[in-house]
Amino acid sequence: MNTPPTGSAAAPEARHRRDAYVTFERRVGAPRLFATAYSTVGSSIYFALGVVAAYALGLTPVVFLIASLLFVMTTMTYFEGITLYPERGGSAVMARYGFNELVSFVAGWAILLDFLILIAISALAIGHYLAAFWSALDDAGLELAIALLVLFIVARYNYLGLAPRGRRSAALAVIDLALVLLIVVIGLVTNFHPGAITDSVQLGKVPKWSDFFFGTTVAVIAYTGIEAAANLAPEVRVKRQALRRTVGAGAVAVIGVFVGMSVVALMALPVKPGVDVVGNQASGFGTELGGRFAEAPVLGVVDALASGFAGDLLRYAVAIVATLVLSQAANAGMVGIARTTYTLATHRQLPRAVARLHPRYGTPWIVLVMFTALAALLLIPQDIELLAGMFAYGALIAFALAHLSVCRLRFKEPDRRRPFKVPFNVKLRGGELPLPAAIGAVLSVAGWIGTVIYHDEARVLGTAWMAVGLLIYVTYRSREGLSLTRRVEVPAERLTYEPEVTYGNILVPVFGEELDDDIMSTAGQLASEKGPGGGGAMIEAIYVLVVPMALPLDAPLPEQKIAEAQAALDRAERVGEEYEDVDVVTTLVRGRTVGSAIVEEARRRKVEAIVIGAEPPSPIKGGSVLGGIAGRRPQELGEVTAYVLEKAPTRVLVTAPPDVRRRGSDEPEDETRGERRVPAAPR
Repeated sequence: MNTPPTGSAAAPEARHRRDAYVTFERRVGAPRLFATAYSTVGSSIYFALGVVAAYALGLTPVVFLIASLLFVMTTMTYFEGITLYPERGGSAVMARYGFNELVSFVAGWAILLDFLILIAISALAIGHYLAAFWSALDDAGLELAIALLVLFIVARYNYLGLAPRGRRSAALAVIDLALVLLIVVIGLVTNFHPGAITDSVQLGKVPKWSDFFFGTTVAVIAYTGIEAAANLAPEVRVKRQALRRTVGAGAVAVIGVFVGMSVVALMALPVKPGVDVVGNQASGFGTELGGRFAEAPVLGVVDALASGFAGDLLRYAVAIVATLVLSQAANAGMVGIARTTYTLATHRQLPRAVARLHPRYGTPWIVLVMFTALAALLLIPQDIELLAGMFAYGALIAFALAHLSVCRLRFKEPDRRRPFKVPFNVKLRGGELPLPAAIGAVLSVAGWIGTVIYHDEARVLGTAWMAVGLLIYVTYRSREGLSLTRRVEVPAERLTYEPEVTYGNILVPVFGEELDDDIMSTAGQLASEKGPGGGGAMIEAIYVLVVPMALPLDAPLPEQKIAEAQAALDRAERVGEEYEDVDVVTTLVRGRTVGSAIVEEARRRKVEAIVIGAEPPSPIKGGSVLGGIAGRRPQELGEVTAYVLEKAPTRVLVTAPPDVRRRGSDEPEDETRGERRVPAAPR
């Protein structure tokens, strides 16, 4: 982005750029990238363990080891792909550049199926874990009611465009990982008996090869977190060494969690003859992991390992963490659906009307309503085996296309810079073939064929889903007169223009409220103090447009929102220019959160000060977890102001809201306008 020189001479030109935008992307480092992927991957242990154990029986640890190796290979493939083309869309983006738009749509449509299944299966499992507090919640009717309630809450959360807290999500991922590893350690210490696993294994009989292969394909249900992490591609700012460490840490965490938990689970709940399980076992053997604990296997493991007061505490901890993690996974699925459909629509792979944004909330409400209804239909049978099979059908298509795309790009664009490169390459026909990606492609295709052969319902419903998607794609592109395979430019309606930005002296965020006048007046007084001989000063007035997490940052927003922002900036300019020798530049800024966008703009513009208003305090008590005020935050400071005070790289002056001034204060007030300033120490 080009920036004009700092100084008042640039102000008149910038002042009239009302249609200009600055897009702010929050940078994502290795810790958040790892937390995002693991938060979704980690959630699947709470339901995948039971389904896989129902089929793989004593070979469940072997199945998870194989699946973990496939996960590591797939992770490396995705890392190369998303760093090669840092766009949202995961395997769909890789297939777009590796092959064409038709193949890209197939990958994207398959991922939509997986996100849909993730929502349904996560919501369905929550009721079973909450049964730790009240056993009646395990009833089929209440289980369905809870799942539908979770679905409604997640849908409404995304409909309103609310953004999850990145730090809280990362903290939950750490807690989840620690809890699972604690259970593994307890199991290994108190119940170590490998014979409980190996004694039941009879190769080809217990389990049957067909069941073993199907269990292996179903195990990929654990790894949809790869796509969740891929959606962060445009925001990732990670060095090459950090990327490698992230891949290594992910591999260790996944193998430790899934292989370790499956070993402990089978030692606690071994395979026995005559145990009823989910699935169609003809061997006569089973484990309670795939029977009465199929929907809540981790809770079953804890029941078998611990008793008494300590056992109750561990059960309650598992129930609480599982509920939070599964809810977060369901939300990640809804966000993934919104982002993927929006990306498909902007590349003219789906009708653009499908991704139409809500006039008030700026979210793709039609998509959210449609997929919420579909998820509700999938919940009605309450069949976790059906959901797992359908997930494997879609995931293996996406994984196979991702691997094949990265392999093809090695020959199609051999000289393109690759911040991360899949290791273990062999020279072939003037290029390099990444062996992990090639092996991953073969295993993914073989797994998909196994799903089609061994799972009747997944074969029928998965094929129907893909057929409907292809019908929509072909019909839409044909009616629009577009090629089925060629890329189409993103519509002009997308706001991708980034203006020239002038660095100013004072940054003033405005919010379209009465306090804006006081804030601009305070800034005007400070700026005018430089006097005529100082060449004047500039006020950089910004209005932060919050873009919902369901959308890319460059997505078009409702005209009503933009008009309100423009009106607030126009008023701020009029107030600021009342002061002599002060120039005002106004800019709309896009960001995920208001506070982080303000801080980033202050850092980027190198301003001398920030003048901001203090929002009225929340009436809610009980700390920030409940939405109230926590810690040492002054009562007159709202969340945004407190964040700016803590993170800003320069001096911050806070103008107290009117209701605070009316309550009275012992602090000294400005004699000219009655404003109380709370300066922060320079950073």
